[in-house]
Amino acid sequence: MAKPTIEAISKENLQEFADFLVQHMSYQRSSEAWIEGLSANWAAERPNFGYMLRDEGRVVGGIGAIYADRLIRGRTERFCNITSWCVLDDYRKFSMQLAMRLVAQEGIHLTDFSPTKVVAGALQFLKFQPLDEAVIVLPNLPIPGFGWRVETDPGRIGQDFSGDLAKKWLDHAGFPWLNQILLGRPGHWCHLIYKRRSFKGLPCASILHVSDGGLFLQGLAALQSHFLLRGMVSTHVERRMLPAVPRIAKIRTGFNTKQFKSDTLTSDDIDYLYSESVALDL
Repeated sequence: MAKPTIEAISKENLQEFADFLVQHMSYQRSSEAWIEGLSANWAAERPNFGYMLRDEGRVVGGIGAIYADRLIRGRTERFCNITSWCVLDDYRKFSMQLAMRLVAQEGIHLTDFSPTKVVAGALQFLKFQPLDEAVIVLPNLPIPGFGWRVETDPGRIGQDFSGDLAKKWLDHAGFPWLNQILLGRPGHWCHLIYKRRSFKGLPCASILHVSDGGLFLQGLAALQSHFLLRGMVSTHVERRMLPAVPRIAKIRTGFNTKQFKSDTLTSDDIDYLYSESVALDL
């Protein structure tokens, strides 16, 4: 077997990579849907859409990349979110070379929020760090949250809908599988993004983003009632998003650990906004 070549994925060859993913990834997704998701970009300059392997012109592997410029602790930081890493069995020995092309990019923090067990091991070899994978499961009980509001229309909070809150809300408003709500009181709002999913055959709310863990806990009763009224019997939120575990809760573990690689940021700086977690309905 000749050594395959590695090339950057661009607008010109993104269709080929998308067609490859349709054939070889387990997700039931069209080529057009892959292209739309992988085209998500929140960076001033996008160097590529990832990298792919070719053998005599045929795509035999690839790894997608979604870029974002984020304001973290007052500084603009560049992120590259790895996604859709897929290499044919006969070419698996070249997988690390493929990943290293992304890792070699300078001045970028790297994340992978959907690694398989094998990929997670490979990333740790590349000095990625695992994020806490434990998930808190909360029953949605009909308990009134006196004094707390849950708003689905940001216009109802007036001038509080501004700055970073407004930017993040509007940046994620175009994804139909995402739900956004505001939990809080005038002047103090927690921005939540969740997906409606199923747990043990019953509808649940799977939280992707919590802007203020303290407010989340304080207004939890109102949030649980809100979800229950909409047919969701439980709320699922990663433990690392909250400062404490609520009293009535179960902890689920055993998931493939999400990963990040950074010389300057910590796990507290990592969230799932502006990434595959929102751009692809995985």
